[in-house]
Amino acid sequence: MTHQRNDTPDPATSEAEQHPAGRTITVRVIETHSLGDRTYVVHDGDVAFVVDPQRDIDRVQQVLQDDGVRLTHVLETHVHNDYVTGGLALADATGAAYLVNGEDDVSFDRTPVRDGEVVEVGTRMRVRAIATPGHTFTHLSYALSTVTDGREEPYAVFTGGSLLYGATGRPDLLGEEHTDALVRHQHASAHRLAAELPDDAEVYPTHGFGSFCSATQSDATSSTIGQEKRSNPVLTQDEETYVRELLDGLGAWPAYYVHMGPANAAGPAAPDLSPVQEADATELRRRIEAGEWVVDLRNRTAFAAGHAPGTVNFGLDGAFATYLGWLIEWGTPVTLLGETEEDVATAQRELVRIGIDRPAAQATGGPERWTTDGVAGFPTATFADLAQVRHHREVVVLDVRRADEHAKAAIDGAVNIPVHELPRRVAEVPAGEVWVHCAGGYRASIAASFVAAAGRTPVAVDDTFDNAEEVGLHLVSPGDGSQD
Repeated sequence: MTHQRNDTPDPATSEAEQHPAGRTITVRVIETHSLGDRTYVVHDGDVAFVVDPQRDIDRVQQVLQDDGVRLTHVLETHVHNDYVTGGLALADATGAAYLVNGEDDVSFDRTPVRDGEVVEVGTRMRVRAIATPGHTFTHLSYALSTVTDGREEPYAVFTGGSLLYGATGRPDLLGEEHTDALVRHQHASAHRLAAELPDDAEVYPTHGFGSFCSATQSDATSSTIGQEKRSNPVLTQDEETYVRELLDGLGAWPAYYVHMGPANAAGPAAPDLSPVQEADATELRRRIEAGEWVVDLRNRTAFAAGHAPGTVNFGLDGAFATYLGWLIEWGTPVTLLGETEEDVATAQRELVRIGIDRPAAQATGGPERWTTDGVAGFPTATFADLAQVRHHREVVVLDVRRADEHAKAAIDGAVNIPVHELPRRVAEVPAGEVWVHCAGGYRASIAASFVAAAGRTPVAVDDTFDNAEEVGLHLVSPGDGSQD
């Protein structure tokens, strides 16, 4: 079997791994780094199936074309909560069968599939649906077996949001009233997979690479059932311990998730990725004054050094779509500002994946072209700078990490307003010089841009929070009232 990985948005292979002889199946992995998800294209050199395709299906179509294979089946593990699927559009474009759990309430024609059903893909691949509720009630995993000379051999399992690398999908996205039942289903589902599949079966999850659909995060990029048996808490802990520790560790999840399930149940069409109209500086100002979002896509260093007043910063070098979708009031028009047309196109591609289909406008170049009022800016600093300045004068320390992060360790006296709440709460930021920090700098820049747009002059701490204690800043643990 050949395992190849695709980075987004370029479908060129970046890595290949040779598997034992006689296994002629190829798995191509299409990474969507910004959302922490993977799509899989699996083929035998002739026919292919796809698992959990993202909205921008041209990446999948490019892989199919490059490998010279015909797509016969598109498989969904579940109705996704973190992105808009490309499954229906891909099936329509290729004539492939679209397999969705028959118990899912959807408004489009699909090929219903249920627990235990086996789908033959060509003559060399058989895929068995396995009910693995936990992330959702109707979640399916798909076990792949290879067929050689009439002999079937289990090979891999595509686990969606069920069994992840060192973790499981989170069970709380369907509402608090369902969480206890789902987390217990998740434990049982993982044990079912471990019991029914051999230890050397490859595990291919959709979530878990930074996705907020994962209950916890792991650095692993590949695994097997045997490896998960040895290391994954869901398989090493009893049910009650797993349930307690998982639920205790869950934090906030992006607000835009509530829109994904309904969009996917409705059957989303292929996106329109064509460029939108250009806006000049006068139009950009009008849009800002109307309460629309004019988003600067440059990195945080460039934004701090100079930007158009009133714009907000979501750099393409971070989890751009996740945070923009989390913070925005759904339906607010978005205008994209990028140094190049390619940057704007990348942002547009990322936004369609979460259901923001068409930006209102775009502009390219730099801030001097985006404003008629002169370029604004604000200082950046380190935690060492913050420690030094606190010796001389009082400043406001604004911690924009999530509440669970702040509770574990925080700078003494810091005000915690999580970045995803800041657009609605910016008026709560205390008067004074505002030093904004997060865990690494990306969220601090987003927050600083909103503070600046509100007429304040922030200082963005572009540093790793691990350095805070090392430079003498006094840390406390607000969650339990103790000091670190």
